[in-house]
Amino acid sequence: MTTRTRPAIKGRGSTGYLPGRFAVTTADAVDDGWHDADTEGDPSSSPHTVLHEEVARSVITRNSSPDIPFEQSLNPYRGCEHGCSYCFARPSHAYLDLSPGLDFETRIFAKTNAPLILRQELSKRGYRPSPISLGINTDAYQPTERKLQLTRRILEVLAETKHPVSLITKNALIERDLDLLAPMARENLVHVYLSITTLDNGLSSRLEPRASAPHSRLKTVARLSEAGVPVGVMFAPVIPWVNDHELEAVLEASRDAGATAAGYVLLRLPHEVAPLFRDWLQAHLPDRAAHVMSTVQQQRGGRDYDSRFGTRLRGEGVYADLLARRFALALKRFGFEGRRHPPFDCTRFVPPRAASPQGELF
Repeated sequence: MTTRTRPAIKGRGSTGYLPGRFAVTTADAVDDGWHDADTEGDPSSSPHTVLHEEVARSVITRNSSPDIPFEQSLNPYRGCEHGCSYCFARPSHAYLDLSPGLDFETRIFAKTNAPLILRQELSKRGYRPSPISLGINTDAYQPTERKLQLTRRILEVLAETKHPVSLITKNALIERDLDLLAPMARENLVHVYLSITTLDNGLSSRLEPRASAPHSRLKTVARLSEAGVPVGVMFAPVIPWVNDHELEAVLEASRDAGATAAGYVLLRLPHEVAPLFRDWLQAHLPDRAAHVMSTVQQQRGGRDYDSRFGTRLRGEGVYADLLARRFALALKRFGFEGRRHPPFDCTRFVPPRAASPQGELF
């Protein structure tokens, strides 16, 4: 399954509409001579973002993967306008019979009733609090959040009920919610990670075209840290021969900004992400595309991706081992080694009270 190699689309991470793996029929643009196939006649030449409302029946997702350090997650949005070319969540749009390519970053589904449903789920008898990771599959602070404020309303519910939450984002918009995050931090109810993939603005604008620029993310790390919010950095994903040489520089800059924890994840290319990323390489880095994918496959047992627990986030082989050693040395060098965010306090949780037609007496 491959896409037709096309020129890069300004402001987008995909180069075309890759059919999802469940698609029964597919369509392909054909130049009939009436238009320039790469511009006016091709709808993918200037795709606009379309927002859809999704009415959710439930919002808390339970996780049992041994690779992931959380049991519960919540995603206010499906799809992500940041348009990261490597996003492991792209294949989820195939379940909606949409393209994991341009549709994933232009057809955004917002769970507009998520704050209400979250309140209902937290009030259920027998609910036991466990930290909720907010925006794991797609970024909870992507551009449409500025208008919809779904993430903020969810945080308001979590702050009211004193429920622990962790967040990871590529967007400086999280600073908007410091009035909620800072008080929660004082009660050990929140951890935040900024995903910083590169310090090169030019590379960032191609890898993750609608995310905040690297210097903006570092400023966000500093502002969160100054407000007392435990903040870390994720150097993710590590892409061989694209950004891997920046590992130490990113960790040092993040340390200087106030980050107190760090992690990394190796590039993951499940399902449709592999052909999409191959097309991205051909459009932006054709001179090293073959070398990048060869190294990726060396870490994945000769394939584009290996989904086994224990190896899918770190890979295996010579390159993966060297990367792990580099990271360990960088942690020690920049003072991250042995440092941990304060543990979450789940004992403060107060279930939300159901609304009563009689109102409140006290």
